[in-house]
Parts: sequence; C-alpha cells; structure tokens
Amino acid sequence: MNEKLLQYLWNLKIFTSFDFQDLDGNTIEVLDFGIWNFDSGPDFLHGKIRYNGVVLAGHIELHVRSSDWIFHHHSGNPEFSSVILHVVYMHDVEIPEFTEAGIPTLELKPYIDDALIVRYQELLLATQFIPCEKMINPKMLPIFFHEENLLKKLDSKATEIEEELQRNKNNYEAVLFHHLAYAFGLKVNADIFQQLAQSIDYTTFNKIRQNPVQLEALLFGTAGWLQDSVDSQTELWKREYDFLKIKYELSQAVLHPKFSRLRPPNFPTLRLSQLANLYALHHNLFSKIMQAPNLAALMDLFKNVKASNYWNNRFNFGKISPVKSEKYLTKDFIELIIINAVLTMKYAYTRQWDEAAADDIVSFYSKLPAEHNKIIDGWTGLDIVPENALQSQALLYHYQHCCLPKNCLQCGVGLHLMNRMPTAELL
Repeated sequence: MNEKLLQYLWNLKIFTSFDFQDLDGNTIEVLDFGIWNFDSGPDFLHGKIRYNGVVLAGHIELHVRSSDWIFHHHSGNPEFSSVILHVVYMHDVEIPEFTEAGIPTLELKPYIDDALIVRYQELLLATQFIPCEKMINPKMLPIFFHEENLLKKLDSKATEIEEELQRNKNNYEAVLFHHLAYAFGLKVNADIFQQLAQSIDYTTFNKIRQNPVQLEALLFGTAGWLQDSVDSQTELWKREYDFLKIKYELSQAVLHPKFSRLRPPNFPTLRLSQLANLYALHHNLFSKIMQAPNLAALMDLFKNVKASNYWNNRFNFGKISPVKSEKYLTKDFIELIIINAVLTMKYAYTRQWDEAAADDIVSFYSKLPAEHNKIIDGWTGLDIVPENALQSQALLYHYQHCCLPKNCLQCGVGLHLMNRMPTAELL
C-alpha cells in the first residue's frame, strides 16, 4: 500500500463496506468524501462527516500510517488546521492533537479488498513493454483516448513554447527556428540541433537569410566543422563564417552533432544544409505556416527544400560519393517535421484566439500517417495498431507519461483493470 493508491481508493470510494468506525468503534458517516487536492495542503478539501451526532465540515488527510502525520511535519502547519478526519491504512500511533480536539481517525485496512492491492502490485512490478501487457486489449481503450492524450501533449508543448517566447521577447519566428532545428535533428541530434539554433541570435540569422552560402556557413561553423578546409567549397564557407564571427560578434560556443547510428541521408551535414535552404526559400516562414489552411499547403512549404549542390555527391565534407543525386526532403521526413514541430507551434499560437484550434489541429494529425518506431511496434504487438498520426502520437504520449513511469492510477485502462479484473487473470 502507498499513499497514491490510498487516495485513489478514497476518491473513487472503492471499499468493501461504508459502515466506517473510528478506533473506539464509534460510527463515522462520510457525507462528502471531498475534492482531491493535487497542491499543498490536505489531500481532500471540503469534506463532510457526521460524528457523534454532529456534522463536521472541513478537510480530510490520508496517510499509510498514523505516524506519517508526524513524519510529514503537519503538526502546527496552518494549512492542516481545518482537518476533520484523519484517514489511514494502518493505525500505529496516537496523535495527541487529534485526541484533544476530538478529531476521529479512520483505519481503512478492514474496508479494502486485499485482492485489489495484489492487482496494483502486479502492475507496479511488471517488467513488460507496458505493465498491463498481459491483460490489455484494444477494446479497453476509453472513448476519446487518442484525442485526450494528443491534446495533453499539445497543451504541454504549448506551455513550453509560451515559456520560450518569454525568453525570446515574444519572437515567434525565433522560437519556430529552434523547434524546426530540433525536429531536423531527429532523435540522435535533436537536442544538439536545438542548442545550436538557440546559440545563434535569430536577428543575425534573419539578416543573412537571403545569402544561402552564409546561412550554411553559420550553421556549419557553429557545429564546429569549419576549423579546417578540405576543398574550395569548405574554404568559402570557412571564410564566410570567419567574416560573420567578426561582423556579428558571434558566440564562440561550438557544438558537435553526431554521425553514429545514422544512415547517410540523415547525416547532420545534410540536415543542416536543408534547414538553411528552408529559410533561404521562405521569408516570414512562421506566418506562412500559420496561414496554411490545410495539410497540402503545409507540405508545399517543404517540398522544394534540398541540400545545396555541394551535397549532390557527398554526405560528409570532402568525401565524394559514387552516387549523385539532389538531396530533397523526403515526404516521410516532411511529415515528421509537421508532426513534431509545425503542428505544435500552430496549436500554441492559434489556441490563444481560436476556439476551434484544438479540433483543427487534431484534424491535421488525423490526416497524417502514423510514425514507425520501437514504441509503436510495441503497441502494434498488442494489437493496438495506430491508423494515423493522431493515434500514434497519443500512444507515444501515453507510453511516456503513464506506462513507462507506471502511473496506472492515472490511466483509464489501469482503472478498468483495477476495478473489474479478477485477481486470477493477473497470475
């Protein structure tokens, strides 16, 4: 038993009997179990009980053991001065201030089904892909499961974006640049690319955006790749970067993107070149994204983006490849950029003034194909197969925030299993 489970049981009123009695056998009639409080203070606010013929209104505090009241330093804390009931799983010590004030203690252990605790422990001790792997089936997913999880993710991202806007003087273009850089970096280089973008003053970046050579030079130089030149083109980039360093007093911070575990088309050299080309092609990119009325219009913004001609027969500096081709962004990569950067920015901006923002963004996701990665493969192995990006993004978010940390009490499926499944099915 832990306090989280105890609060869950109290909130949902899952007991074998409601004929509650205090430690001396006096009847406690709970008229209102209170409102679950997730902030500081008592666990349940504005509860109400009838005790010794008197109705008491106030707050209710829950602990695994009575002594936790002492260990948590609640004595003398004014936030707990209105407690009318102390609920514990196991009573182990008298609390003098409760005895003196006539506040009852309710020991819940006799009112809780032991089999329910076994179910919870099984979920917590599970070592599979998800704790309920052996019990779940697609029909257990609650209605609107995908939409709710996607919107939780979008709201979380929107909050992060709003905080970043405050640090960047409300410059949406700059914040978009940071998030696009993160997305272009994919899993291996996402953080490094974002740090790289954040280390560049966007005002400087915007001033040179009409000069593709300088854009690449700035990104490559910040990545630490222009210390030495290996051919005429890298010599040109090095010269331009040295000029920019002096003119704009650029930061001397150098970041080093990774090449390991990447296929050549995803090498950071190509991705940074493509990112530079995106900004050379589009002035006021943020405005264009916000004004895009549908998915096709968003895709069009990226379809002509490619690495510069130097990379037609190269994947790294100075190393010529026998295969020559223009390195355009692929359709799959564009879809990932839209999923992971564009739509989150679009939602963060439009939710401030458009009541239909959530529905519109959910619609965008529903028209994009589902991603493919190890986590999605895990869900697919359980016959929970996402049909589109709305569903795959929901499953990814749910895995990261419920399944991985085993927050089964915050999960609709977990609640279903806790309430309904016989213990034998877990063993």
